[in-house]
Amino acid sequence: MSCMQIPLNKLPIGKKAVVTALTSDGVHRRRMLDFGIINGTEIEPLYKNPSGNPVAYLIRGAVIAFRNDTSEKIMVSVL
Repeated sequence: MSCMQIPLNKLPIGKKAVVTALTSDGVHRRRMLDFGIINGTEIEPLYKNPSGNPVAYLIRGAVIAFRNDTSEKIMVSVL
C-alpha cells in the first residue's frame, strides 16, 4: 500500500484506495461514518457526472455519490 495520502476527489476513476483519515467534523463527519467510511474502508470511484460533480463511489458494496466538497475531506491511500 502506498504511503501517499490524497483527497478522495483526486482519485482517478477505476483506481481503488483505502480511507486513511476524515478531515471534516460535525454533521458531515457523522454522515460519512453512517455510510461506513472509516479508516481501512476500500473505496473505488465508478462514474463521474459529465459536469464532474458528483462522483459515484463503490463503498462496502453500495454505490454512493458525493460532491467534491464532501469527497475532498476524505483522505485516502491509493492501492
